[in-house]
Amino acid sequence: MALDGIVTRAIAAELQGCIGARIHKIHQPAPRDLVLQIRGNGAQGKLLLSANPTYPRVHWTKQTYTNPKEAPMFCMLLRKYCEGGIIEQVKQIGNERVLHLTIRRRDELGDVMLRTLVIELMGRHSNIMLIDQDTGVIHDGIHHVTPAISSYRTVMPGSAYMPPPDQRKANPLDVDSAARLAELLAETDALSPLPQRLVEALSGVSPLLARELVHRSGLAQSAEATDIRERLWPVFDEMMSEFREQRYTPVIVTEPGGRSVFAVTPLTHLDSPAAAYGSISECLEAYYGDKAQRDVVKQRVSDLLRFLANEKSKNVKKLEKLAETIEEAKEADRYRVLGELITTYMHQIQKGDAAAEVVNYYDETGATVTIALDPQLSPSENAQRYFKRYNKAKNSLSMATEQMTAAREEIRYLETLQQQLDSASLADIEEIREELVEQQYLRDRSKRGGKKKKPARPALLSYTSSEGASILVGKNNTQNEYLTNRLASSSDTWLHTKDIPGSHVVIRGGSFGDATLEEAAMLAAHYSQARSSSQVPVDYTLIRHVRKPSGAKPGFVIYDHQKTLFVTPDEQRLQALPVTTLT
Repeated sequence: MALDGIVTRAIAAELQGCIGARIHKIHQPAPRDLVLQIRGNGAQGKLLLSANPTYPRVHWTKQTYTNPKEAPMFCMLLRKYCEGGIIEQVKQIGNERVLHLTIRRRDELGDVMLRTLVIELMGRHSNIMLIDQDTGVIHDGIHHVTPAISSYRTVMPGSAYMPPPDQRKANPLDVDSAARLAELLAETDALSPLPQRLVEALSGVSPLLARELVHRSGLAQSAEATDIRERLWPVFDEMMSEFREQRYTPVIVTEPGGRSVFAVTPLTHLDSPAAAYGSISECLEAYYGDKAQRDVVKQRVSDLLRFLANEKSKNVKKLEKLAETIEEAKEADRYRVLGELITTYMHQIQKGDAAAEVVNYYDETGATVTIALDPQLSPSENAQRYFKRYNKAKNSLSMATEQMTAAREEIRYLETLQQQLDSASLADIEEIREELVEQQYLRDRSKRGGKKKKPARPALLSYTSSEGASILVGKNNTQNEYLTNRLASSSDTWLHTKDIPGSHVVIRGGSFGDATLEEAAMLAAHYSQARSSSQVPVDYTLIRHVRKPSGAKPGFVIYDHQKTLFVTPDEQRLQALPVTTLT
């Protein structure tokens, strides 16, 4: 379900708590996302404003966002006009998906200025704009709309703000009688299903909410005016009364197919388990948070995945060509034999002969063999010609074998990076990109002179087992190298999926039981290419038996004295383990 006017009303009600609070910091972690750090007057936290075309939303958030090295222009503008300002008012416009945040701040001359942050949550038309409250002029918008894009209105610096087109629908909160409700529905197409007619007649009512109203009334998809007055009105009036009094019940319902929807009232028409939340922000964060984060991660990794796939394809083709070279090189012994036969029977061969038929004493049957000769060469030169072909084939066999080993290692390295990108966070992606730059796969995109200093300690996932033991997980090669080669002690236990790309996992200390070992093995399987498989083989040994060969790729180690444990990842059991980020 997309945000409707009723959900927006619930958001506006919750944000009344930040009136009088100060905007401490402003960040723009994504092209259409803003995070305002709010402090004061009893309110404290991070407020997310998103004009994402797929996931537009406004709510308090506890998520950690990765900010770009340089703040975008719109973020810089908001910092100039809004950072340090006081939130004077939070208002919903009508019953639409539009919020106005009025911000009071003194300018450079000390004069009090009022500006309005307009947040329009309208799918692909979503936008966030800063407007001068006195003149109605747009300072700027997070997404520019030119006349070439829209003939209705322009969103550009200096243009006058024009609200979204009026939908010409009635505000359901203003409907005060059964007769008025029937009158509004009579203006819609009588042949349309009743939920659709409710959506067409009332602003801020989504198809999901309309279906819930019809279900509670017990009416069919079509209904007469009498039925609307007698059966639909009581249900409608009860629900609207709750909304007028700002009484909401945020829920997320997951349907059997895996699709989930949310609302601010119980969804009795869906026969599926519902999760209730204490606030609309908690509900929206639970519903949108992972989806939006995965979407951003997917966008960020798409170019890297394409690059890795291309590099892997090149190495696969290289292996095929090297295999052909090796097959040809297997003729090397035959060239040596022919050269030695020419040397043995040289007295029978004359310069100018095109071929020589001699007894092959290497063949136990004593069969003869016909040897092709170059008539322009002497018998000795013909023998040397075959010996050269023998040496060339022998050398190519050795080189091709070495190159095949290198290509297989390259493919394994690329597959490891692909697996790491599958479960990467935004911070992990940047570490993987930096690794590819260091390994000279990619060019350094950072500007000269402004190179960001790498953190001395990469962030690791720190789990606490059911027995209270600490389990550390590295999610990429940078983290794996730091965890295994620098952080872990020689007596710690190291785990990794056997012959499968995956993360390094370390159990700190030696005081743990079978439950901890099993949980650590499950984590190793979960953060590997075999996360969806059963009976995944996981090797474990002490850190002292793990070492990195000289010149090896990042994250590559060899180990011995290992034992193997077969586990099937239990997602519910892993989710129950407390986890933090160790920096």
